[in-house]
Amino acid sequence: MDTFDAIYARRAVKQYDPEHEMPEADLTKILEAAIQSPTSFNIQHWRFVVVKDPDLRAQIRANGNDQAQMTDASVLIAMTADMNAWQKSPERYWRDAPQEVADLLVGWMGPFHEGREWLQRDEAQRSIGMAMQTIMLAAKDMGYDSCPMIGFDIEKVAELINLPDDHVMGPLIAIGKGTKQPWPKPGQLPLSEVVITNRF
Repeated sequence: MDTFDAIYARRAVKQYDPEHEMPEADLTKILEAAIQSPTSFNIQHWRFVVVKDPDLRAQIRANGNDQAQMTDASVLIAMTADMNAWQKSPERYWRDAPQEVADLLVGWMGPFHEGREWLQRDEAQRSIGMAMQTIMLAAKDMGYDSCPMIGFDIEKVAELINLPDDHVMGPLIAIGKGTKQPWPKPGQLPLSEVVITNRF
């Protein structure tokens, strides 16, 4: 599928075929695309929790406003990120770069993040957002539908998946074979309202 076709065709689909099983190779392909997403300093904060246990998915649904896609979609991914990834063997993020480039970027990483917890969290969430869009577009290209979700008890779901203390919880993504057309797009704001040239 053309990139622009995938962008315009992607929708938040709510109803899925609960009998459909995604081949593991397809899931791997989607996740391999996800890790091509950009991150600050190439830190790759994302941690993709692929929830396969039906009982766990049912518990997430019970804490997620009974959204059927949480249990019915072929795949449920909890998007999380490691806020302290910047200090965990940071040289590994630049192992294939020229040594002088690796030394420079790894050397900047600490001073940029140190003592700035708000920035650590912001960067983790930004990384989640970019990877999420890659996942959803890759899924659409492969003939799957998807649904990003924030309508759940964040603290409870974090507890259910044993989220480490230094990780942040992002949205969930359901992926599978949709069974019902989504509502028509509710309407995008015009560019004239959202694009500012130079200054507000």
